[in-house]
Amino acid sequence: MMKKLLVFQHVAHEILGTLNPLLKSAGFRIRYVNFGRHPDAQPSLEGYHGLVVLGGPMSVNDDHRFSHLTVEMKLIEDAMARNLPVLGICLGAQLIAKTLGAAIYPNHQKEIGWYDLRPTVEAAQDALLKSFGQTEKVFQWHGDTFDIPTGAVHLAASPLCSNQAFRYSERVYGLQFHLEVDEPMIRRWLRVPGNRDEIASLHGDIDPDQINVESETHIRRLHKISDDTFSEFIRLFGVEKTLWRLPSR
Repeated sequence: MMKKLLVFQHVAHEILGTLNPLLKSAGFRIRYVNFGRHPDAQPSLEGYHGLVVLGGPMSVNDDHRFSHLTVEMKLIEDAMARNLPVLGICLGAQLIAKTLGAAIYPNHQKEIGWYDLRPTVEAAQDALLKSFGQTEKVFQWHGDTFDIPTGAVHLAASPLCSNQAFRYSERVYGLQFHLEVDEPMIRRWLRVPGNRDEIASLHGDIDPDQINVESETHIRRLHKISDDTFSEFIRLFGVEKTLWRLPSR
C-alpha cells in the first residue's frame, strides 16, 4: 500500500530538501500544506500515515498572529494519538515541544550557520540518531529554543543551545537543526530578504561568506548523517530499506 505523508510548510524556501528523494524512492505520496500561502487551511490527517512539520521564521509563541500554529498543534496532537510517525524540524520541533506542554523561549544566542552538535548517551541507542559521531557539524538557523518535554528523551545538545533534539514515545522526533539542507538550499536561504535582514541585525556576528565556505567543507558529511537519519525515520512507516536506498552522492 502506498504511504501518504502530510507536510506542513511555512515559507517557500524551507522544504523537505534531502528528505524528499528518500521519500519518493520509498514510494511515498506527499502532500504539502503551505500555511504561508494558505494561512486558513484546515487539513486533516484522515488517510495519512505520518506528518512532517518544517521550519519557519515565526515564533511558536506568535500564535496570536499566526492562527495556523494552533491548527498545527492540534494536528500534531492528533497524529500522536493515532501513533503516527511525526518529525519536526526547527519550528516544527518547537511546535511538537509546545504541544507536549514544554516552554518555548529565545535562546541566549542565535545559531545561524555551522555548529558542533553532540549526541547524548541515549542517542547511541536511538533508531534515528545512532549513526551520529561524538561531535558532528550541523546546519542551524534559529533564535528560539525549547525545554525537553516531560516524558521525552533528550538526544542532542550544542555548546550554545543545550536542547537540540528529542524523541517522544517511539515515533515522534523533534530536531532543532537542519539535516535536510544541501548547498543550493543554504545559498538560497542566505539570499532571502528576511534572512538577510536578520543577519544584518546581528551587527557582524554572522558572516554569510564564511557560511558558504564552511558548507563546502561540511555538506558531504551532513548528507551522510541525514541519509542515515531520514532512512530510519522512513523505517518507522514499515517501508523496507531496500526500496529506498539512494546511490552515493
